[in-house]
Amino acid sequence: MLSTYTRGVLILLPPSESKTVPATGAPLDLAALDLPALTPDRQDLADLLAEVSARPDALDVLGVGPSLADDVARNRSLRTAPAGPALQIYSGVLYDALDADSLSDAARRVADESLLVISALWGAVRPTDRIPAYRLSMGSTLPGVGKMSTWWKPRLTPVLDELAAEEIVVDCRSSAYAAAWKAPAPRTVTVRVEQQRADGKRTVVSHHAKHTRGLVAHDLCEARAAGAALDTVERVLDALAERWTVELKEPTSRAAGVLTVVLAPAHD
Repeated sequence: MLSTYTRGVLILLPPSESKTVPATGAPLDLAALDLPALTPDRQDLADLLAEVSARPDALDVLGVGPSLADDVARNRSLRTAPAGPALQIYSGVLYDALDADSLSDAARRVADESLLVISALWGAVRPTDRIPAYRLSMGSTLPGVGKMSTWWKPRLTPVLDELAAEEIVVDCRSSAYAAAWKAPAPRTVTVRVEQQRADGKRTVVSHHAKHTRGLVAHDLCEARAAGAALDTVERVLDALAERWTVELKEPTSRAAGVLTVVLAPAHD
C-alpha cells in the first residue's frame, strides 16, 4: 500500500462559470496575488482578454452567446473594476456547497492555505486573492495564444510542481482544468462521484458531482482544522468515510488514484 507522508493537503478546485460581481472595492493588484512567478503571464493575458473583449466578434471568439454579453464587456475593465476575494467571486453549485462562510475560523484558515482554484485567466488563485469578475474558460482559444489549457500548462507546471512537492493533492477539477497541470501522480487522488441506484447499479452524475466536491472540500478543511493529518491518501479516505461511502483506487508512480464517493439511492 502506497503511503507517502507529506506536510498536508492541497485541494484543487475548478472556477465557476458564474461570478459574483463586487459592487465596491479596490481594483485588481496583480502583484499582490499569490504565486508571484505567474504575474507576467497574468498581466499579458489580462491585457489580451481586454483587447479581445472589445472586438465586434468578441462573443464568437470567447464561445459564448448574447446572454453573456455583459460578462464579456466586464473583461474590458479588469484593471479598474472592483475586486474581491476569490471565494466570494466564484459562485455556483460547487461553491455553494463549499459554503466558505459556514467554515469554523480554524477551518477557514485551513481553506486559505489548502484550497487552490485553477483559473483560465489567472492560472491559479488562493481563496484570499482579490480578483474581479471575468469571463474566460479553460477551453477557450484566444488569438495568438491558442487553447488556454495548452498555453497555461508549461507556465503552471514548474510553479505548481514546487507548491505541491510535499503535499497530498485532492483533485476536484473538471477535465478541462485538469489539463492545465498534471498533479504529481503518487500523491494525488481525483474525486469521482457516483450515484447508487435502487437496482444496485451506479451512474456517474454531473450536478451532484459538483455539489459533492464542494462538500468534500468543506469537510476536509474542517477535518484538518480538527487535527486530522491528511498527509496520506488513506487518511484523506478516512476523513471522508465519516460521512460517505468512499472507495479508493490507490495512486501509483504513474497514475493518480481515484476517490469514489458513492451517493445513496435518490428517493422521489
